[in-house]
Amino acid sequence: MSGHSKWHNIQGRKNAQDAKRGKIFQKISRDLYQAAKAGDPDPANNPQLRLVMDKARAANMPKDNVQRAIDKASGVGGAKFEEITYEGYGPGGTAIMVAALTDNKNRTAAAVRSAFTHHGGSLGAAGSVSYMFDRKGYIVILRDGLDADEDTVLMDALDAGADDMKTSDDEFEIFTDPSSLTSARDALQQKYNLDTAEVRMFPENTTEVPEDKISQYQGLIEELENNDDVSDVYEAATLPEGVE
Repeated sequence: MSGHSKWHNIQGRKNAQDAKRGKIFQKISRDLYQAAKAGDPDPANNPQLRLVMDKARAANMPKDNVQRAIDKASGVGGAKFEEITYEGYGPGGTAIMVAALTDNKNRTAAAVRSAFTHHGGSLGAAGSVSYMFDRKGYIVILRDGLDADEDTVLMDALDAGADDMKTSDDEFEIFTDPSSLTSARDALQQKYNLDTAEVRMFPENTTEVPEDKISQYQGLIEELENNDDVSDVYEAATLPEGVE
């Protein structure tokens, strides 16, 4: 019995690790697509694409997965992918935005709508919650092994055109106007290894999820994030203190 139990414990951990790895690969695939679509699909001529490819290598993402994401952007194979954003309300009236990359809008819309409905939420019309979010350029520099203090990074970020910077024990988070992201990224890449450089949505305010809705809310976010067409889920919500 102990061997059987150990097997299931190990298998459970492996499944959890595989699921986490799958989500990481899914996000990197989206970033690869966007970088290749916005610029040249040849990484030699596309600094943003090179940055994401470095992240893919660091995550041990298979080369076939990387190439498939780039091929999507260049139309190889005939499939045409579109970026679509859905807006809705989760349990307790929490605002949620869902960014998707899909070759079948009907399939993706049905799946996103179903996820909201199954977990006590509702899909809204365009503009129903987007006004609650700010669109910003977002750059992350990891502090591990970095030979530069906070003041130095802040001055370099401001010189590169950044609007703000937040510092934690692990990283520097740099915020820009979306139109300034590319120039700020290119300037900072001259001095630092960037972990992230992308446009994201940030909530202006957040709503705490009611305690009796926590399970529903977490189920909704999990179902959305596990959808292969979904690339990002932005939440204007917080969980009660002590809840993960």
